[in-house]
Amino acid sequence: MRQRLGIAAALLGDPPVLLLDEPINGLDPVGIRWARELFRRLAAEGRTVFLSSHLMSEMANTVGHLIVIGGGKVIADEPLAGFAAARPPPASRCAHPARPS
Repeated sequence: MRQRLGIAAALLGDPPVLLLDEPINGLDPVGIRWARELFRRLAAEGRTVFLSSHLMSEMANTVGHLIVIGGGKVIADEPLAGFAAARPPPASRCAHPARPS
């Protein structure tokens, strides 16, 4: 309920820009769906909705455009589909070369 209350508090005053840090943490599945729909609706109204998350799976289910910041620099600023298509899945990025026996 704290997360929902925090989101409600952020909406007080009808702001044109929202900046939410890990807004779905701690929400149950119903709350997660509610939050995703809310963020999409607010964006469709013309508001700017920034969501911070370290969970790429959550971003894939929630956003259409992705900005990735690392080391204080913008690493990517593109539609989510383009970002995902240009990068291999994590398993192939983390693969280790075979060790000789």
